[in-house]
Amino acid sequence: MKKITVLLAEDHMIVREGFRKMLELEDDLEVVGEAQTGREAVALVKKLKPAVVLMDIAMPQLNGLEATRQVLKAIPTTKVLMLSAHSDDAYVKNATESGAVGFLLKQTSAYDVCRAIREVQKGKTFFSPSISKRLDSFNSQSQCRTGKLNQKAVLLTSREMEVLQLIAEGKANKETASELGIGIKTVEKHREHLMQKLNIHDTAGLTRYAISAGIIENSVQLTIV
Repeated sequence: MKKITVLLAEDHMIVREGFRKMLELEDDLEVVGEAQTGREAVALVKKLKPAVVLMDIAMPQLNGLEATRQVLKAIPTTKVLMLSAHSDDAYVKNATESGAVGFLLKQTSAYDVCRAIREVQKGKTFFSPSISKRLDSFNSQSQCRTGKLNQKAVLLTSREMEVLQLIAEGKANKETASELGIGIKTVEKHREHLMQKLNIHDTAGLTRYAISAGIIENSVQLTIV
């Protein structure tokens, strides 16, 4: 029997170990790699070409949303299941717009995690039951609701997403430039574009936006029981 290969992209070791031990109990699933940062996840996907990636939405260096875009650009056949301790509509919306074919809460049962991997490997989508119910409710309604999944998205470039994450993590322009390998003036220009696109005019506002969009998290993530 050919196993479904899985890459775990999660910066918290205890969470990552929990998922690995869970998946090791399944005869048809195989963990082929583990990543602690978004950049490492992209590199490992290119190297290992896993069938499915379990991707934490809030990852250091490169958030899960942008990592997913880069993963799918490099290896379009890989399926990404987004992981989060939060189920906010904005998180789910941004995850699916980045190319993820499913969204799992970290509190999701082992049974549903394994089922999700099998389903997306077949080309289907999968959401944690509580999210799935909410999506069904939204899909059955014709009217728009402000702040929900059908709200028009603000499109940011890959570089703008990277700069936004580093700003939200408290990095100065010089640090951001060094980490991304670009000039300080280029960072300043990206910051200016971000503020214009998002209609936000200070660093605190950009940070709040990054948190609300799931680009970074400001609370302790839940671990697997």
